[in-house]
Amino acid sequence: MPRDLKATGFIRDLDKILDDFCNRVDFVYSGFNPGRAHMFVMQHRLNTRQRNSVLKLKVATNTPDWETRLRIFGACYEELVKDEEFGGGKPHWLLLEDAGVAIGMNRTKIRAAKPLPTTQLAWNAWLGLMANCHWLEGLLANVVSERTNIPGYGKGDFKKYGWLGIERRRWLKQFPSLTDDQIKFFKIHTVADEIHSDLGWKNLAKYARQLKMEDRLLELADQNLRVWEIYMNGIGDGGDALNKTLRSPGKRRKR
Repeated sequence: MPRDLKATGFIRDLDKILDDFCNRVDFVYSGFNPGRAHMFVMQHRLNTRQRNSVLKLKVATNTPDWETRLRIFGACYEELVKDEEFGGGKPHWLLLEDAGVAIGMNRTKIRAAKPLPTTQLAWNAWLGLMANCHWLEGLLANVVSERTNIPGYGKGDFKKYGWLGIERRRWLKQFPSLTDDQIKFFKIHTVADEIHSDLGWKNLAKYARQLKMEDRLLELADQNLRVWEIYMNGIGDGGDALNKTLRSPGKRRKR
């Protein structure tokens, strides 16, 4: 569910931390260009595969609640293997790869991309925040970023559309010939991530008080989002550098 403005206690404080992140993350508010789009495809494709084949599986393995464990496995299956409900039978990483090809990227080069230093740093940090920790801490790390795709957090368009909703609109403005189907990756996450994260959000509310972990989880929520900030802003910086090397649409090389 979107941010509950009537929430109290732990969930209210958790929503506040997420709201602060959505208000400040530079990647969303510092402009957009083709280089940022290209870099997003290369890095977020890698990140989708890494988080869902390694990090989230560690969270699921540590989770004692059977229903929650199965929901995590199911979400990972959609991201990695195929998403029949929202993705037309394709995994999410492939939908993003297809979006890159639609804006003129070479599929072979997309698949050969390496993680930026900031992406690798984020993976290393998440390993500690998702694997080598209490299962509820791992569950928090699993779902807190997905909440950014749900409208209601942040300000302006962020609050109205959610993070990937903003990205979808920026792509359509930068590449007007794109169709909705070509950038399906962005559209499905508003719905899919609400479903994926809701159970985790409810379990955080349920178990945080029971296990007397409210303060610890709030601290870790901020830490997780700081890592996401490094990851996202790294894509922005890398994309700006890449943009300087890209040919403008329609530009011809001199012979």
